[in-house]
Amino acid sequence: MFSKKVVVKNQVGLHARPATFFIQRANEFKSSIWIEKDARKVNAKSLLGVLSLGITKGTSVNILADGSDEEAAANSLVELIESNFAE
Repeated sequence: MFSKKVVVKNQVGLHARPATFFIQRANEFKSSIWIEKDARKVNAKSLLGVLSLGITKGTSVNILADGSDEEAAANSLVELIESNFAE
């Protein structure tokens, strides 16, 4: 299992459009991927799961991946978040 911490810095956090981009990117990988906020961990490939975390600007999250492409998956999602979802 590979994990990486990142702070969400875009204006609206991980809501609606950015969450959709995040899930689309997560679905490009074979690994199981989760996003963790505080003590809650949800499937990063599930829109409802990601939205249920209520991730806002300034929130620190942990991306966890487990599988054949786990490191590439986690790094790709962290890059997406750090790019402010290319806004």
